[in-house]
Amino acid sequence: QVQLVESGGGLVQPGGSLRLSCAASGSIFSIYLMGWYRQAPGKQRELVAGITSGGRTNYADSVKGRFTISRDNAKNTVYLQMNSLKPEDTAVYYCNAEAMPRSYWGQGTQVTVSS
Repeated sequence: QVQLVESGGGLVQPGGSLRLSCAASGSIFSIYLMGWYRQAPGKQRELVAGITSGGRTNYADSVKGRFTISRDNAKNTVYLQMNSLKPEDTAVYYCNAEAMPRSYWGQGTQVTVSS
């Protein structure tokens, strides 16, 4: 079993920044990929960014150049640094861990971008 605990969401003005954190515990040795997804009201959940155990990253086109995913292996934590936030970034952000033999999800953290 893997447990994921997210933190760092909140209300921010357009153009502002937030950093999300996702702390993993449990059978973390089984994790080979971690990522952040988001789901806005009335929309499907979508991938925002992912990072492999080797540090390779990928991003949704909508966030390239603004968001950065990183990991601290010593703390078993993955971060999502979000800069130049836009109102369309408003969503519940979920941490995901792909492990053998299943995937895990955090409880979600709300990010609201509004003036």
